[in-house]
Amino acid sequence: MSSRKQVFAIFDNADKRQETLPFEKRILTYLDSHNATALVEPEDFNDADFVISMGGDGTFLRAAGRVGNRQIPILGINMGRLGFLADVLPSEIESTLDRVLSGDYIIEDHTVIKLESDGEAVSCNPFALNDIAVLKRDSASMISIKARVNGDFLVNYRADGLIIATPTGSTAYSLSNGGPIIVPQSGSLCITPVAPHSLNIRPIVINDTGVIELEVESRSHNFLVAVDGRSLKMAEGTRLTIRKAPYTVKIIKLKNRRYFSTLHEKLMWGADNRQ
Repeated sequence: MSSRKQVFAIFDNADKRQETLPFEKRILTYLDSHNATALVEPEDFNDADFVISMGGDGTFLRAAGRVGNRQIPILGINMGRLGFLADVLPSEIESTLDRVLSGDYIIEDHTVIKLESDGEAVSCNPFALNDIAVLKRDSASMISIKARVNGDFLVNYRADGLIIATPTGSTAYSLSNGGPIIVPQSGSLCITPVAPHSLNIRPIVINDTGVIELEVESRSHNFLVAVDGRSLKMAEGTRLTIRKAPYTVKIIKLKNRRYFSTLHEKLMWGADNRQ
């Protein structure tokens, strides 16, 4: 009796479908010839053994949002420019799928955080693999964000916003605002202010078991919350709670890929060295 076919769900960037289509066809051809099944943009991922994200890190985040708590490993094929999550090159598609089908890979568990509100309902997917950001809406005035960790008062941020980042998200929006790079699986979260009023206010790293509570005051009486880039408006006075989600996102990594070499390559460390 033949073994069950492995099922791959393919998720791509709809805005760049024409660019990804030739590579998608390569994947379909490969899987068909290797006794595997491909589902392109399925409504339901429940039957999938693996998810292939074709695009940049933004596409990967959307794929992770679709997978949710199903614990389906995700493979990221980088069709963009800077890919920390999607790190397989198009030229490596067939060789990478060879290794996936033969089990020659590792799975990294990446922390997810969840947004909760005691005022307005969270109208978007409340789970974030990268970050949750609280931001001002108007262009002139900063907002005031009172922050507590595990019930203890931390600081009253006066800034353009505040980012709560996972280790995965530490190389994204948080990094561009001066936050530290945090190694995956380090059990940490980072709280990074966006353009703080005081230079004494710095990013702080906490244990990922910490529960963060935020209260926002704004001259416009509302503010924005971005959950992995999914934005929603909330009213002043809404109390937000951010905590670690009860599940992780599983990311497929090849055994020869190393985190620090990825940082070196993507951030171009040493690019200015003279030989």
